[in-house]
Amino acid sequence: MHHLLCCLLLLPAIAGAQIYRWTDAQGQVHFSETPREGAEAVSVKPQVVERDQATREREARTEKIHDARRQEQAAAADKAEAAREQRQKRCGQWRDQQGQLSHGGPYYRLDERGERQYYTDQQIDSFRRKLAESLARDCN
Repeated sequence: MHHLLCCLLLLPAIAGAQIYRWTDAQGQVHFSETPREGAEAVSVKPQVVERDQATREREARTEKIHDARRQEQAAAADKAEAAREQRQKRCGQWRDQQGQLSHGGPYYRLDERGERQYYTDQQIDSFRRKLAESLARDCN
């Protein structure tokens, strides 16, 4: 496809070039882009190559495949970006929790009745270890 585009871009330059015809001393006819003494300008029409229906269909199928591949790559890149953003958000939350745990003090959660249930020191230490492991595994 790129070759076709390049050829189409060069076509006007080729079509606009002046061609000269001249005959040498041996009677041999020559063509050149630079004029020689006694050379006559010749009008050269570029050859038009018609593509048949099968070629056009093949090019359309190829373009369709390339479009589908580009869409798949864009979707994969979007998915990877969303996963990266989600991981960054989760890591930020874990770092915040780690910072809160370093201040010490009583830690609790609210139960179904809205009453505080305090964590034991063993539960807090276990949570710190799990948090540090998660940060080391997923956030470095």
